[in-house]
Amino acid sequence: MAKVITKSDLVDQMAKKLKMSKVKTADAVNLMIQTISKEVSKGNKVQLIGFGSFSSAKRAKRNGRNPQTGKKMSIPAKKVPKFSAGKALKDAVAKKK
Repeated sequence: MAKVITKSDLVDQMAKKLKMSKVKTADAVNLMIQTISKEVSKGNKVQLIGFGSFSSAKRAKRNGRNPQTGKKMSIPAKKVPKFSAGKALKDAVAKKK
């Protein structure tokens, strides 16, 4: 089973490689996440060449079933986040065994 890397683990790895404090590194990671979230929520696309693109998509209204009761229900339309992996990320994942 694959290991789960948390935001804290990511901050630790980045701080060590950059020789920066964990506090400043965490601030940078949080600012990046906040900036991407803000732009995508405004309908903008954030593109990190090689890594991927963050955007939003509209999910249409649809019918479903309540998993507890089996009763039919209407699921309203909404805007959802979307991520498309870039070529470099796809290639890096494909090389790992």
